Amino acid sequence: MLKVLALLRSSNAFISSSRRCYISHPSKRCCFISTIKMSTEAYQFGPYTIDAKEVFCSTNLSFAMVNLRPVVPGHVLIVPKREVKRVVDLTAEETCDLWLMAQRVGKQLEIYHKASSLTFTIQDGPEAGQTVAHVHIHILPRKSGDFERNDEIYDAIDVKEKELQQKLDLDKERKDRSFEEMTQEADEYRSLFI
Repeated sequence: MLKVLALLRSSNAFISSSRRCYISHPSKRCCFISTIKMSTEAYQFGPYTIDAKEVFCSTNLSFAMVNLRPVVPGHVLIVPKREVKRVVDLTAEETCDLWLMAQRVGKQLEIYHKASSLTFTIQDGPEAGQTVAHVHIHILPRKSGDFERNDEIYDAIDVKEKELQQKLDLDKERKDRSFEEMTQEADEYRSLFI
């Protein structure tokens, strides 16, 4: 917990003993109070219900979950709690909370996976490759040589998204990670934020 407190304090955030996170942003337009909570509630990701065991961090407005079909180790999703199809439809508070969580989660996962960089990506709309009509940020810890060409990661994300969409639409043979694998990974990541 002390490690997380130090990390959050260094990024203009402070968590009190009640896990209330006071986050401020230099623009003053993104000042709000968000509570980091570990809950047993179910979460919605578009039309899909996500078990709380797959979620490793959440605030009042956003949550972080493990990925059903990760492209690299540590590939996770940051999702607003309110179902919003496009980035433009997020409120300023939701946008700020989503990106602050992405920043926090990315930093911890980069350290945890001994990565040297992060890829943050959003597919905003169907023509951009979005298969679940609910805004989400992909975070991928990156290491030297994980792809022959750096931008191949976007093709890999696109392939995984299309495979997932086919599975969901056509109920094809499951090639996903098991629920147990996903909850074990979420447990490991959850310990980074407690």
